[in-house]
Amino acid sequence: MTAPIPPVPREIPDLPAIPWENMPVLKPSFVPVTAVVAPVRRPLVAAYRLLTALLAGAGVALEIYLAGPARALSYFSVQSTVLLAVVTLVSASRSWHPRRALPAALTGAVLLYVVIGAVVYHVLLAHTTPPFTMTGATAPVRWHGQWAALQVLHTLVPLAAVLDWLLLTPASRMHLRQAAGWLLFPLAYLIFLLTRARSLYPFLDIPAHGYRHTLANALLLGLAIYASAVLLIALDHARPSPVRRRV
Repeated sequence: MTAPIPPVPREIPDLPAIPWENMPVLKPSFVPVTAVVAPVRRPLVAAYRLLTALLAGAGVALEIYLAGPARALSYFSVQSTVLLAVVTLVSASRSWHPRRALPAALTGAVLLYVVIGAVVYHVLLAHTTPPFTMTGATAPVRWHGQWAALQVLHTLVPLAAVLDWLLLTPASRMHLRQAAGWLLFPLAYLIFLLTRARSLYPFLDIPAHGYRHTLANALLLGLAIYASAVLLIALDHARPSPVRRRV
């Protein structure tokens, strides 16, 4: 015989309140856009960045041919151009195959380095007497080739990198905390220059100017690089974003 079904109680006792504030699982969490929005394929951007990488590689190759690998690769602008070529080539691959963009801490640092090299050349070196060369020759041997290499390294490549940042890169990706880390490479390079018997740059030449004057120039240059890094980050947040963050 089937047991009788108990009647439903007319009054249901109150349940205890759920402690929402003590349950972190239920709290809202920030999810980056890249986690929910897939990157898109950008063939035109990939083509531009590939051409930029090839231009940078051509400038470095020409300077190595003129000055030799040991001397050419000792210059800051050549080293920063090599970094730019590698980073831009990887960025081109990520734009062609829909993958997330490289971190802004990396791309911003490389952009800063090539811009600093261009500013130093055009402000301090382009109008010196005798003319500045990277070959070490007192007379401008194969001057047209050296002039072409200098213009590629200090004008065309930095301009291409700046246009990439302004027109093809999402804004507001850089952060002020990254500025101090960006100084590590220029600081290591300054130490490398100061330990050389003969500097590659006339304004950092200890035999010509003495330790005091040269160290003062190095300090001013370091402060200028840090100020440039802060300015670059500020401009990155002030400029309009040409594309969405998913690229």
